[in-house]
Amino acid sequence: MEIQIPSGHTIQLAWQYQMSTSDYINDLRKQIGNSLLLLPSVAAVITNEKNRILLQQKSDRQWSLPAGMIEPGETSAQAIVRETEEETGLRVEPVKLLGVFSGEDFRHTYPNGHQVEYSVVLYKCRIVEDTAVIADVETLTTQYFDKATMPPLALPYPSEVLFDEESAPYWN
Repeated sequence: MEIQIPSGHTIQLAWQYQMSTSDYINDLRKQIGNSLLLLPSVAAVITNEKNRILLQQKSDRQWSLPAGMIEPGETSAQAIVRETEEETGLRVEPVKLLGVFSGEDFRHTYPNGHQVEYSVVLYKCRIVEDTAVIADVETLTTQYFDKATMPPLALPYPSEVLFDEESAPYWN
């Protein structure tokens, strides 16, 4: 990948897909290999004052909501706070349950062959603090988008759920 720096020079970067994985998942993968793994997960809808939604571009170049796995012993609310801070540098507070998503549409195969199916608890979150520190190797960048300019997401969340705060929780 090439990037242009302020001096006008272009530098070449070596790019490699990276996925952070917990010890828990690593232990399971040793037993099941690339077989399908069901993962309880969370995702955050964070909007700015213009009702634009915050997305992150992952190291595999796909766009996603800030999201991740619920670790053993962790509540979904704790997981969304942790994952959002790791991936965006934002400390958030979950303020509303927007929906729960699962099934074949939420299956994904990573470049290393690992297959997963996510059961995602989707929260509307409010920013509490911007730490300006992204601790996650998966995140290339974050950016706010409106409904008309939002790129396709890695997982098929309905746009009406992402942009309409008045709707009741969505269940699929």
